[in-house]
Amino acid sequence: MPPKIGLIIYGNLNILSGGYLYDKKLVEHLRAHRLEVRVFSQPPAGYWGRFKANFDRRLCRQILDFAPDLLLQDELNHPSLFLLNRRLRRQLSAPIVSIVHHLYSSEPHRAWPRIFYRWVERQYLLTVDGFVFNSRATRQAVEQLAGRTPAATVAYPGKDNLTFTIDEAFIRRRCRREQPLQLVFVGNIIPRKSLHTLLEGLALLPPAGWQLTVVGDTQVDPAYFARIGRQVAALRLQNNVRFAGKLPADQLVATLQNSDLLAVPSAFEGFGIVYVEAFGAGLPVIAGRLGGSGEIVSHGETGYLVSPDKNEIAAAVGRFIHNRPLLTEMSLAAWRRYAEFPTWEQSMAGVFEYFSGQYLSNKK
Repeated sequence: MPPKIGLIIYGNLNILSGGYLYDKKLVEHLRAHRLEVRVFSQPPAGYWGRFKANFDRRLCRQILDFAPDLLLQDELNHPSLFLLNRRLRRQLSAPIVSIVHHLYSSEPHRAWPRIFYRWVERQYLLTVDGFVFNSRATRQAVEQLAGRTPAATVAYPGKDNLTFTIDEAFIRRRCRREQPLQLVFVGNIIPRKSLHTLLEGLALLPPAGWQLTVVGDTQVDPAYFARIGRQVAALRLQNNVRFAGKLPADQLVATLQNSDLLAVPSAFEGFGIVYVEAFGAGLPVIAGRLGGSGEIVSHGETGYLVSPDKNEIAAAVGRFIHNRPLLTEMSLAAWRRYAEFPTWEQSMAGVFEYFSGQYLSNKK
């Protein structure tokens, strides 16, 4: 009998985000190695609505009936698991491993809710046996919050979900184009990605010098997207900003390859797959400095790490507007750096090896 793996997530694996893509690629890899994998879904809800899932006896019964040899959990589900895991512990012999993309309590929050979020998240972290981290920064954040050094592996997300067809000559030609600097923002339109701050920074620059294409789901946070629309109008940026919405892979590749610079100055990123994908298109990156971004972007070489501050963002973008040789140099450096990141196959093979050696060695 092949080992059996359970995975707990919210919703389903087809949700469009870097974290769900990571989970999906892992499931595909495990199944390709003939492990039996069953996905258990908890209902998605707002933060406070997630707590009641801790008392879902039906889910407990489904997991116990499946009798996994290893139970995986997306750490995003921590508000729905920090109590439920204690019940599972009394009846399930399998180890529990959490896949951590980033800690919710690491995101910007007001002071008093953040204290509570950290408490809940820490209670969850103490109920699991091991971890899969997407970056060294995520591992460090978990160790600091949990107060221990757990069994774990770090596996970067794969770089090859998109396929680019460019070379050095293409990049040099693109950088010499006589047109405004073509910026692109790629990500869900949510406050953490700091699109509002990017727009504030761009508004400080001459409008003839740049254009911005925003790619991403506008309905994850409709209220925030409405705020962005009002901001664009108030700053009189209607002629400079284009909203492309969600794009299929081929159109996203074309958009990236036709751009000069990726600008996603997130307040926090556990890793930031989009930064690596931008490198594949030969784009320097303006990224937020907190989280795992520094493991991707070398400040001053392949882009700039900035605070969510309009003046820092304006200064970073302005360097490229007024210095096309710098744009060429950094574009080529980003493209070359892309080769150093793992493919999904390489990354997930490392996770599989970790599972096999740490948890499944007696199950084959």
